[in-house]
Amino acid sequence: MSLDLKDAVSLSHDTIRENDVFAHAIRHSRLPLCITDPTKPDEPIVFANQAFCDLTGYDEADFIGKNCRFLQGEETSRESVQQIRDAMDAREVTMVEIINYRKNGEKFLNALQIGPIYDEDGELIFRFGSQLDISSHREKERKAAELRTAELLHRLKNIVNVMSVVIKMTGRDETDPQEYSEKVIERLVALGQTHFDTLTSERPRALNFDHLARTLLLAYAPLGERQVTFTGPEVELTGDMVTSLTLLLHELATNSVKHGSLGSETGRVELSWNKSDTGDFNMIWRELGGPVVAAPDKESGADIVGKLIAASQGALNFDWQPTGLIVTLNLPMDD
Repeated sequence: MSLDLKDAVSLSHDTIRENDVFAHAIRHSRLPLCITDPTKPDEPIVFANQAFCDLTGYDEADFIGKNCRFLQGEETSRESVQQIRDAMDAREVTMVEIINYRKNGEKFLNALQIGPIYDEDGELIFRFGSQLDISSHREKERKAAELRTAELLHRLKNIVNVMSVVIKMTGRDETDPQEYSEKVIERLVALGQTHFDTLTSERPRALNFDHLARTLLLAYAPLGERQVTFTGPEVELTGDMVTSLTLLLHELATNSVKHGSLGSETGRVELSWNKSDTGDFNMIWRELGGPVVAAPDKESGADIVGKLIAASQGALNFDWQPTGLIVTLNLPMDD
């Protein structure tokens, strides 16, 4: 249970008595919560529930009558402390992320919400503070960011090689210099736009998979639609699916241009997809007519993408057949 005190709550000091119904409710809430008394010197804690004790490792006897700063430590930033002070001075409800410390010395990232509590006459009599340990959430975000950074570096490393192959193979197909120039520019612009869209979006927008696949793959395929076929229904992608699938298609296309079917005049790629009865997105990438291929002997960009897919509860399989790579993907759709 959380205390929604964005509007001032009228209470008296008797509210936090042991036998009070309100006090009983918050005492047994799973949300860590404490109440301080700003009418007393150094604003001591006068109430805390069991969830607060469980989170911090302290017993009531350790902190009742003390200021909340005992939770601060070496890595607690001055900025977060100042934010708390500013909110207290302004008597506002505010959420501050602050590094706090448990009794055993273990630090945690605390999403602290603080706010004023007034009596019937509008006088400030208490201040509440609710805590939420978001350490694991931030760690997951950090690891996901590291994976995306690694994929970005890998993508930038490959992009020049891909462009050179596109230019080279387009030249084989075109004898007219003007046509050659226009096709090269068209493909490189499409390639660049695809990467720009996915790299500059903080939140990937909804996108139809057919549009995404055609925009990206036809930019890579030197011979255009003669090399790539698309088979599947309209499937709207949302959230992280856009990013994950863009990175996957980029990696498959990059590998195919350099080592597989898209790097051969006789090679082609068949891309098919569907949405299952359970709501999962399924995709098959099949390469034909290219050179003999084999699994790489070291970690590649595909491994990085595979980790991103796995983080989204998806499954990605690479079957390195001598006649061409076959990739199957199963990815849960966002609700």
